[in-house]
Amino acid sequence: MATITAADVNKLRQTTGAGMMDCKKALVEADGDFDKAIQNLREKGQKVAANRSDRESSEGAAVSFINADKTKGAIITLNCETDFVGKNESFVTLAKELVEKAINFSSKEEFLASDFNGITVAEKLIEQTGVIGEKIEIGGFEILEGAFVGSYVHVNKIAALTAISAAVPNAEVLTKDISMQVASMGADTLSYKDFDPAFVESELAARIAIIEKENEEAKRLGKTLKNVPKYISFSQLTEEVIKQAEEDAKAELKAEGKPEQIWDKIIPGKIQRFISDNTTLDQEKALLDQNFIKDDSKKVGDYVKGFNVEITGFKRASLG
Repeated sequence: MATITAADVNKLRQTTGAGMMDCKKALVEADGDFDKAIQNLREKGQKVAANRSDRESSEGAAVSFINADKTKGAIITLNCETDFVGKNESFVTLAKELVEKAINFSSKEEFLASDFNGITVAEKLIEQTGVIGEKIEIGGFEILEGAFVGSYVHVNKIAALTAISAAVPNAEVLTKDISMQVASMGADTLSYKDFDPAFVESELAARIAIIEKENEEAKRLGKTLKNVPKYISFSQLTEEVIKQAEEDAKAELKAEGKPEQIWDKIIPGKIQRFISDNTTLDQEKALLDQNFIKDDSKKVGDYVKGFNVEITGFKRASLG
């Protein structure tokens, strides 16, 4: 039987990321054959992966990487089963190694098939499944290119990228702030102008149906009913709609006995509230139309205008 030294065990640990006892056992079973020990660990990973394939892997680490000239970024989530493993230093290190490689590929499939120190990324994940004892997989995978790309990662749970049209002064501040916005609020598109009218109508109908159902139950219980919306996007607020809102505001002020000479000071605020109350879809799904999380007195679009650039793209990946 071959003599297994501490140096042999450490070499196998560095190669596979397995624990000391697992490495020593693999070397003993392989009678000191290094390559066979690696194969044993990988076969163990395959067995564990097969047994845990139906497990939920909603924990892990979200990480980002930006290239040297800041024109391309990558974000991935390396998923596992428990928060304990997701916070482990070696697990997070592996995630960071993977995202640095991910930036060179345009799809998750290409990335998983690519080389990782002599094996594919997919095989490395199976190997680590055996090492850690939990299902390990790549969840989110996003690549973004632009004149300048920045990122933000929230406690290794959510990662976001933002691309802008030029590398202006303070571009890093801007892209980090917008990436923070995307990470915090999420978004599907840049502006309400991108919405298809049929999509808006479908969303409105769905929301009305939900509220009406909730109101039926609230009425039965004697609770306050929710307002049923007529509009959910600025794309629906035509000149006629705004003009009618102004007339309704005037009628309300008249009924309240407010002096007519002060109406002009009050009505703009009422119209702004009307718009805010009737653009919920924009605030949820259109990035530029959201309230800026660092200053909710302004929209994201207003903040971006101060830098004289345009947002050309954004991406988001999160655990869960």
